[in-house]
Amino acid sequence: MSQQVKSLLVLLVLCVAGCAPLRPGQDTGYDISPDRQLLVMLRMPAPHFRPDVNYAASYPQVGKDARRRIAESIASQYGLKLIDAWPMPALGVDCFVMEAPAQASVPRLLEQLTADARVESAQSVNRFNVLGYNDPLYPVQPSATAWHLSDLHKVATGKRVRVAIVDTGVEADHPDLIGQIASTQNLVDGRRDVAEAHGTEVAGIIAARPDNGLGIAGIAPGATFFALRACWQNPGQAPQAMCSSFTLAKALQSALDDDEQVINLSIGGPSDRLLARLLDVAMSRGITVVGAVDPKIGDGGFPASYQGVLAIAEEGGQDSPAAFLMAPGRDVPTTLPGGKWGIVSGSSFAAAHVTGLVALLRELSPGLQAQQLRDVLAPQTLLTLATDHSRIVDACAAVARTAGACACTCSTARSAQAQEP
Repeated sequence: MSQQVKSLLVLLVLCVAGCAPLRPGQDTGYDISPDRQLLVMLRMPAPHFRPDVNYAASYPQVGKDARRRIAESIASQYGLKLIDAWPMPALGVDCFVMEAPAQASVPRLLEQLTADARVESAQSVNRFNVLGYNDPLYPVQPSATAWHLSDLHKVATGKRVRVAIVDTGVEADHPDLIGQIASTQNLVDGRRDVAEAHGTEVAGIIAARPDNGLGIAGIAPGATFFALRACWQNPGQAPQAMCSSFTLAKALQSALDDDEQVINLSIGGPSDRLLARLLDVAMSRGITVVGAVDPKIGDGGFPASYQGVLAIAEEGGQDSPAAFLMAPGRDVPTTLPGGKWGIVSGSSFAAAHVTGLVALLRELSPGLQAQQLRDVLAPQTLLTLATDHSRIVDACAAVARTAGACACTCSTARSAQAQEP
């Protein structure tokens, strides 16, 4: 055997034994040169419905090949590389991801694309980070004490409420989540059963099974959960997990397709036109959107700062505007990948608490509109005071306002009243 052949065999063995797999996002191009990626929207054909035809599954496909050819023509004309596409019927567009060459001016390309009559709209691809960090293990569940969770579950558990968790991958077969996740969808790279930290942590706070002799109890264990992986982990890098405009837009479109009633977005980043349009559609349909506040950004970052989104900050965190509500988010025990549990802190997990609470409230009153829901969580008379204490979400009071009856420690309260002279 020649020395060259031996060397090739050694390299092959080393690669089989230790070659690193593709990082999440690499095979889709989402994590390659993000500063040069663009989103180009092309209009779908105007709807011409017949009452005797069901277009639900097929309509977005009408003209798909034609729009693909237009996108390819646009990419060729402006020197772009076509990476991916996704139909977004909620906006009447197909969204195409394109990449500009290294020497190109992205702002100039956006001007040209926006002026092109074939293009409905165009924008840069923005990056978003999940919001939270790990603390040393400390066995405390704030919702069990501050929110009297066992009392709340006597009134509501979130039954018949559909909740979308838009995050990193959720470990659906975690011992505390088995049977809780109705479906998982990977909108990043198409792999199956991707279990990642942040998504699993958020899901545990909202959905963990109670009374199973394991771990914790979720805020709304009776709800129906849909785990939408729109973010991916970057082990050993900062930030540890991130998302893009495109993957988040796909997740929001999926939530709209599946008629979700509550969407949890424990992420933060810059304002984004495409995502804002999808949020407008969601809220116009009565969907409650819960966003985590980024404490490093004055207005809380997007989507928390967007009008109509419930902006949730970590209780006990730094000072924040009066528009933010506050919920437990420090030293929260929850589920971790690998069938484990641990302690987490951050506004991501405060938002998860409120998402679960919203599911309880929507079970009690399915028709709650956005402003009504906000008033239930924090009455305007309290918000006017603009004190930190007035903005802390009182779960017992919120459920009592919605149910029209006492929700927590009611027997204790009645006993005390009976003993008064």
